[in-house]
Amino acid sequence: MQTFAPIAALLFSAALLLTGSGLQGALLPVRAYVESFTTLEVGILGANYFLGFAAGCLIGSHIVRRVGHIRAFTAMVSLASASVLAHAIVLEPVVWWVCRAMTGLSFAVLFMVIESWLNERSTNENRGRMFSIYTIINFSVVAVGQMMLTLADPTAFTLFAGAAILISLAALPVALTRAEAPAPVEAVRIRVLHLYRRSPVGFAGAGVVGLANGAFWSLAPVFVLASPLGGGANMVAVFMSLAVISGAIAQWPFGHVSDRMDRRIVILVSCIGSAAVGIAMALFFDRWAAGLWVFPCLFGWFVFPLYALCAALMNDWVETGEFVEAAGVLLLLFAVGSVIGSVAAAAAMQLVGPSGLFLFTAAVHGILALFTLTRIQLRAPAPAADQEPFAESIQAAYTVAPIDPHPIGDEGVQAARAAEGQ
Repeated sequence: MQTFAPIAALLFSAALLLTGSGLQGALLPVRAYVESFTTLEVGILGANYFLGFAAGCLIGSHIVRRVGHIRAFTAMVSLASASVLAHAIVLEPVVWWVCRAMTGLSFAVLFMVIESWLNERSTNENRGRMFSIYTIINFSVVAVGQMMLTLADPTAFTLFAGAAILISLAALPVALTRAEAPAPVEAVRIRVLHLYRRSPVGFAGAGVVGLANGAFWSLAPVFVLASPLGGGANMVAVFMSLAVISGAIAQWPFGHVSDRMDRRIVILVSCIGSAAVGIAMALFFDRWAAGLWVFPCLFGWFVFPLYALCAALMNDWVETGEFVEAAGVLLLLFAVGSVIGSVAAAAAMQLVGPSGLFLFTAAVHGILALFTLTRIQLRAPAPAADQEPFAESIQAAYTVAPIDPHPIGDEGVQAARAAEGQ
C-alpha cells in the first residue's frame, strides 16, 4: 500500500482512460460495418490510429516539456474525448480517419505521461512489480470496455457518449492529485541498425507483431460481423474480450518459461501456435459454433505475449543505458507494422473474404517463425546471467518512449562522444 498509494490517482486515471479506449476500439469497426464502410476503409481507419500514435511518440516529449505533465494530460484527454464524439456526428470515412489519427496521437502522449510518472515513482526493487500491476490493469479494463459494447445499440449515440465520458473523467484524478509531477521527459535518439545487430529476432519480431496485431485490432470486429454464425455487436464484444483476457493470462507462463531457456525458442513456439490458430480460424470458424469461445482464447494465448517476449529478448542484448532507446525503436516498429498490417489485411479480406484476415496473420507469424529458426541456428543464446527477468521487461514492452525525430547512426554517436571529450 505504501508503494501504490502515491500513484493510486494515476492508476485510476489510466483505468478510466483504457476502459473508454476499449469501448471505442470495439465500437468504431462495428459502426463502420453497419454504415457500409468498405473493408479497406475500416483497415485505413485502424491504420490511422497507429499512424497518429507514432506521431505522438515523436512530438509528445516536446508537448510535455512545454506545458508540463498535468496540463499535457488534460489537453490530450480533451482531444481524445472530442474525437470520440466527432465520430458519432459525422459519418464520413475521411473524417473518421482524421479523428482516429488524433485519438492515436493523444493516447501516445497520455501513455507517455502515465508511464514516465510511474517510472519516477518506482524503484529498482519494485519497478517490475509496479509495471506488472499496470499491465494487468490495462488488459482488464480494456476487456471491460469491450464488453460495454453489449449495453446499447452501436448505431445510437449512447455508446459514443459513454466512451467520451469515461475518457473525460480520466482527467480528474490526475488534475486533482497533490502528488508532485515527474521531471521533464527527455526524447531518445534511435539507432536502427545498431539495435537490429543487437537482436535481429527481437527487432523483426516487433514489426511482425505490429503487422498481425494492428490487423487484428482494426478488422477482427468486421470478421466476426461477417460470420454467418450471427450475433452482431454482442458477439464482437465476447470475441475481443476473450482474446484480451487470454492474452493477459498468457504473459506469465510464457514469461516464466522464457526466463529459463533461450527466449527465441519460446518466440518460435508462440509464432508456430499463432500461425496454426490463424489458419484454423480462417478455415473452421464458420463451421464450429464453439469456435466463438475457443478460437479467440487460443489466438490471444499465443499472439499477445509475443511483443513482450521480443522486448525481453532485445533487453538481453542491449546495454543498461540503451533500454529506453530500445523501447522507442520497438514501439516505432510496432506502430509502422500496425499501419501496414491494417491496410494489407483489409486488402486480403477484400480479395478472399473475411478469412483473409487470419490467413494474413498466419502468414506473417509463419515468416517470423522461419526467421527465428534461422537465427537460432546462426547465433548462440544470450548467457543466462545476462538475461533480464521477464517481469522487469514488462516495463520495456509497454512503455511509450519519446523518440527524437532526428535519428543518428553509430558513427554519429562516436562523433558526439568525441566532441564531448574535447
